[in-house]
Amino acid sequence: MVQSVLGSLVLGYRPLWGRERSLVGIQLFVRGEGAAQVDAAHLLHTLQEIWSASSPPLLLTPQTRQLLGDMLAHAPRNAPWISVPGPWLAESAIHASVQAAHRRGLRLVWRGELGNLPEPDIARCFDNSLLSLRPEDAVAALQAAPPVRPGTPPVPPQGTSPVIDGQMYENIASRALMEHCLDQHKALALAGWPVEDVLYSLRHQQMQPAHAVILKLLKAIEAEQSLEVFEDILSEDPLLAYRFMVYTNSASLGLRTGIDSLRRGLVMMGYGSIKRWLSDQLPHASTEASLHPVREASVLRARLTEHLLESGVQNDLRREVYLCGLFSQLDELLREPLGTILHRIPLSERIFDAIVLHTGPYAASLEMACALETEDASTIRQLCETHEMDLEEVNRALLRVLSSLEVPRPGH
Repeated sequence: MVQSVLGSLVLGYRPLWGRERSLVGIQLFVRGEGAAQVDAAHLLHTLQEIWSASSPPLLLTPQTRQLLGDMLAHAPRNAPWISVPGPWLAESAIHASVQAAHRRGLRLVWRGELGNLPEPDIARCFDNSLLSLRPEDAVAALQAAPPVRPGTPPVPPQGTSPVIDGQMYENIASRALMEHCLDQHKALALAGWPVEDVLYSLRHQQMQPAHAVILKLLKAIEAEQSLEVFEDILSEDPLLAYRFMVYTNSASLGLRTGIDSLRRGLVMMGYGSIKRWLSDQLPHASTEASLHPVREASVLRARLTEHLLESGVQNDLRREVYLCGLFSQLDELLREPLGTILHRIPLSERIFDAIVLHTGPYAASLEMACALETEDASTIRQLCETHEMDLEEVNRALLRVLSSLEVPRPGH
């Protein structure tokens, strides 16, 4: 049996968020494992087999010069976008490979600082850029379009923003810069999301579940869809799922046994009670678009945590593992310690142990799901050794989850 290419590399990912604050693609970090040489052609073929027409567009980010060179040499014309670090173009071999790849019709993305753009002769080889802003660029951008603060007079603009229209940007740490790039300069995408600053900007508001998810669940109940559909929709919002479990375990309902899962809560409450509860939530629900990537990232982590667990586990346990991933960032949303939050509901000890104590049977899956959200190959490799996880299986689980995400295509 031929060994899969997925056993000879380390993958990581980062979501690409568009102007609608929805997922528009995935940046996939790729690094060879140890001294093993990655078969780039085999990797690209594997990705092509796993990906569907509705899967997110990919931005491949090879992390070694050799892997980049192999991808540039072997990628077919319809391959995903490939990013090229700007500083590597100083090497004649990569410079020549980029030119040859461009002539073959490959879609290439220049990655580097906004202040160090490539020379025009090589710049024409790139379809787009993944740019990072230096501190002076960030300051100049915000001075050119100062954010409007409620209750204060508008500040007059100073100078011109260095941000280039229609490009991709990464490492944007502030909400104001995110809005500047996406809304004023029509950035194609943001790699990652300024979660900390978005949540800080909303610190004076009580965090609420998403209006769209509550409405979706109400419509599903109205249409008399299945219990599985209700559970899936409820699982699309960590705050809604958590509030539902707090409510189903409240003294006012008087249930004799603790509700330790969404499924059990749905069964015990009955559809009429659930509809009334959801209708009570709706007037206060959040329509804040900048929170959508925060919720989506939690759901993505939950799905990964679930898929990283060994196959063959019973379905009810898989849902338990899903909750483990979904609730792992509630402290950021609720601004309370995770231990305090989780003690309000009678969850399985396995969930509490994994999230708070980093121990127990779910800890390895949750830790790996978190590590895969980065380009830190050494941590992923170390976790595989520590928890005796098979690298090929980890990569396969990651690609299954990422390829199952759906991104609307233009015109659909």
